[in-house]
Amino acid sequence: MAMKIRLARAGSKKRPFYRVVAADSRMPRDGRFIEKLGTYNPLLAKDSEERVKMDMDRVQYWLGQGAQPTDRVARMLEAAGVLPAKERNNPNKAKPGKKAVARSEEKAAKLAAPAEEVVVAEAPAEEAVVAEAPAEKK
Repeated sequence: MAMKIRLARAGSKKRPFYRVVAADSRMPRDGRFIEKLGTYNPLLAKDSEERVKMDMDRVQYWLGQGAQPTDRVARMLEAAGVLPAKERNNPNKAKPGKKAVARSEEKAAKLAAPAEEVVVAEAPAEEAVVAEAPAEKK
């Protein structure tokens, strides 16, 4: 049997709550599981102790039996110190492109320039020619 330690979603719509379970990988996400190992409540603050709760003895047992944690559960176990931290591929997709970086540098340069150096040449004001509006028809 291919065992996984994964999250099974519970809770209502837009109010997620997850159970950390040991399940056969062929079973549905929220379906049959072998054992409940803990809970995860993403709505709580990140520093809250109630956010992630796991029975570490049972997690260790299932890892010893060959169960593979999913990526999200592996991150939780790494944060708890159960698994060693592994290198992940963090693509640079979220970083701004070359043009955006150039624009931000130009903007920063303009803001950094002192106001004394920026001299605006004012042209003499020309008299405005006022055109008479045509008479209204009745």
